[in-house]
Amino acid sequence: MTAPKEVDLYAPVKALLQGQGYVVKSEVGPADVVARRGAEPPVIVELKLVLSLTLFHQAVARLAVTEDVYIAVAHRSGKRFARSVKQSVTLARRLGLGLMTVRLSDGLVQVHCDPGPYSPRLSKKRQGMLLREFARRVGDPNIGGQQRSGLVTAYRQDALKIALFLFEAGASRGADVARETGVAKATRMMRDDHYGWFEKVDRGMYGLTPAGAAVVKDSGRVLGQ
Repeated sequence: MTAPKEVDLYAPVKALLQGQGYVVKSEVGPADVVARRGAEPPVIVELKLVLSLTLFHQAVARLAVTEDVYIAVAHRSGKRFARSVKQSVTLARRLGLGLMTVRLSDGLVQVHCDPGPYSPRLSKKRQGMLLREFARRVGDPNIGGQQRSGLVTAYRQDALKIALFLFEAGASRGADVARETGVAKATRMMRDDHYGWFEKVDRGMYGLTPAGAAVVKDSGRVLGQ
């Protein structure tokens, strides 16, 4: 079985366009595929086996020729490819591009989005979450560009405030912890115990686990100090 090539994408894409009344020719100027239908503006399709930033660069360059530019890539199975296509559709729409995939086993072409102007809707909910996290976080304990694992969040900082209080005061009631630390959701956080730092010792009373006591010793960076 031979490895797939970019030229394998051409026949299915050409058939799709011809079925819509276009005259199709390949390798016209810098474009992989050019299609015309009467006096309408040309349609350009850039062919690649895989999604890449280079492919988007090429397609954006073709927008100087026509507003109807598609990128076409070989379809692959699996969740990873499906996720990549979903993300690429968002990018393609923002750039005014179309995106299609070609299943080489039977030539099926799926058009995921068409070229055209795109006005993204601002998510007030996501913006609110971002600003609340920004406002709650003490200092700047992380380094831009680091991996997501190990990031210090405002939630983690609040959990550490609770741990520090329990380390000094011993097992305490949730209401007392909330009042002394200023963490309004202290009782819920100790009950949920996402980090394994807290344990319930009596009704409404919580103390530190050995893991919680250990993390207190390395608390400076987490609190942005």
